[in-house]
Amino acid sequence: MKAILKDFPDKIETERLYMRPCRQGDGKDVYEAIVHSRDQLKEWLPFAIHEPSLENTEENIRRSYAEFILKEDIRLHIYRKADDFFIGSTGLHRINWDVPKFEIGYWIDTRHSKQGYITEAVDALAHFAFDFYEAKRVEIRCDPNNVNSKRIPEKLGFTLEAILRNDSISVDGESVRDTCVFSKVTK
Repeated sequence: MKAILKDFPDKIETERLYMRPCRQGDGKDVYEAIVHSRDQLKEWLPFAIHEPSLENTEENIRRSYAEFILKEDIRLHIYRKADDFFIGSTGLHRINWDVPKFEIGYWIDTRHSKQGYITEAVDALAHFAFDFYEAKRVEIRCDPNNVNSKRIPEKLGFTLEAILRNDSISVDGESVRDTCVFSKVTK
């Protein structure tokens, strides 16, 4: 089946959260989360380097939704069930439908960090990829110095396959960085 024809549920639920595809109108919530969390995110994520604008954030979301429709990239927004509050983003990226394999990325509004939300969301998304899309491989990549991000795959039993030395440039463009490659595969 062609990737564009692959269905996706309205949302993926966990005990405390639900994740749904990004959509038109999400810009305000995402913008506010980035503004609040920018000081912590800008070391690791390119979108946080420059002061965001609401218009650019909404445009980015609409472009992401277009990629979602094509199943080229699956960006999901994470909401707390108790109050439908936006707390972060995750998704299935660098998709190779031939294998199939996915990379999970994530970030959180720092007002909601240290509560296990990202671990809960990533665990559910990895299970979803294996169960729903019959993934053969799910990866998580992060900078070894990003201790908070690195803890997620470690907690969830992903295997550290490699540390790719001098693999990328820091977000600020000032230094060469390494990349940890964690994975889970089907048996």
